[in-house]
Amino acid sequence: MKNTRFLIFLLFIAAILVSGCSRDSNESEASLIENKRDELILAIGAEPETGFDPTTGWGRYGSPLFQSTLLKRDHNLAVKKDLAENYEISSDGLVWTVELRDDVVFSDGEALTARDVKFTFETALKNGSILDLTILDSIEVKDDYTVYFHLKKPQSTFIDSLITLGIVPEHAYDETYAENPIGSGPYKLLQWDKGQQIIVEANPYYYNSLPFFQKVTFLFLNEDAAFGAARSGQVDMASIPATFSLQDVPGMRLESINSVDNRGIMFPYKASGQQTEEGHAIGNDVTADLAIRKAINIAVNRQALVEGVLESHGTPAYTIADQLPWWNPDTVIVDNDMELASLILEEDGWEDVNGDGILQKDSLKAEFTLLYPASDSTRQSLAIAVADMIKPLGINIIVEGKSWDEIQSSMHANAVLMGWGSHDPLEMYHVYSGEMMGVEWFNPGYYSNETVDQYFLKALAATSEEEAINYWKKAQWDGKTGFSTKGDSPWAWLVNINHLFLVNEKLDIGQQKIQPHAHGWPITDNIVEWKWKE
Repeated sequence: MKNTRFLIFLLFIAAILVSGCSRDSNESEASLIENKRDELILAIGAEPETGFDPTTGWGRYGSPLFQSTLLKRDHNLAVKKDLAENYEISSDGLVWTVELRDDVVFSDGEALTARDVKFTFETALKNGSILDLTILDSIEVKDDYTVYFHLKKPQSTFIDSLITLGIVPEHAYDETYAENPIGSGPYKLLQWDKGQQIIVEANPYYYNSLPFFQKVTFLFLNEDAAFGAARSGQVDMASIPATFSLQDVPGMRLESINSVDNRGIMFPYKASGQQTEEGHAIGNDVTADLAIRKAINIAVNRQALVEGVLESHGTPAYTIADQLPWWNPDTVIVDNDMELASLILEEDGWEDVNGDGILQKDSLKAEFTLLYPASDSTRQSLAIAVADMIKPLGINIIVEGKSWDEIQSSMHANAVLMGWGSHDPLEMYHVYSGEMMGVEWFNPGYYSNETVDQYFLKALAATSEEEAINYWKKAQWDGKTGFSTKGDSPWAWLVNINHLFLVNEKLDIGQQKIQPHAHGWPITDNIVEWKWKE
């Protein structure tokens, strides 16, 4: 990179000597030459711990970069074709037929065929990828460019597997693939200096429009170092926290990108008295009370959290899927209403019997612990702010920071400040389904509603996304019940966090879609559209 910039500088000086241009024209020419750089330096996230293998999770929350997917979502999250030229779903929803483009090759020049697709999905299933493919019964290759996916039962969200799983080459896949990825995506890996950076270069075999930038360096810097690199002009883009967003950086603009990267309070839904197989306590008598959960949801001032904790770079959150195609806007409530919250508690029998400011119901005090990961300053601030907001209501929230291991063993009996956010509606099923109670990190509060579960089953069995969306929305709120605040209130969703980037003022990063939870590098999803501004 330094050599390239030095060469450009020398060319610029030579142009001055030959042309004898005026000072103003020289400055204009310098700007023009700088804008024609075909390299970028980015500091936009952490180094992938497990490398760049889609079959073990790489690309789950954003573009695989090195690999291509069968389908993709556009700026409005509508499904579009990528490697797939066409796809069909059988009337019973059990067979998905995908026809591939016949002009795609991997970065090593070998053709991408249906056998690579079959290999990729079978490998992901065997590897136990974060992408759940257990719905697959078998995969059949009809010919070089046609593949049949046979499902055990209908599942509308299988389409998201086609959208997120990057295709790997059967001929070049081995135990070192994660460190030496070969794919059909817009870039290929050139160099990886562990703990420091990766350098990628444009894939000359890419079948769509070639990217403007021929080389991109990704630096693995912490937040402070990334901000410092942006201030000193060493990077063209840097991911920053909200605390740095108020500082102007010459030559850089702030991009505040909307997301569904949410934060909220998970409430233990059941009363206490049960244990997991590992002996961890399940349930909490205070948060098991619907009036407590509803009162907190109604009393919290979400806009104040956005402004105070996120420096206004975010939005109030009401569900796990705000603004996504399957979101039900009827779930939005009027919050910051202490009067209504107090009335709900009073009508349910909660009162301050001894004047200590904490409500009681019979012998039960309105008091519980809220856990947050001690390493996360944003979650800490949200937890403390919510506790302060709720205290005048007569509910005492004890805020404690713990390690993730400690939280995992305690989360079934204590409220936790958690976060989700995905472009896959199946996330709603994972977080709220009675079938997922206590499964890994899913549904840790043991929430269950038979009507909601029936909507989930109908959404999964749907043979079109439109039909499925109708049921996903009803699961949130059907006018009588649902998993949203208007229904059972098993969570108090607080905020959606905007993803913040300092960007070279000359760099055009195209139209960004609403971003998911900030794992991986979702901002690079449209990197082929990036270019210098005219």
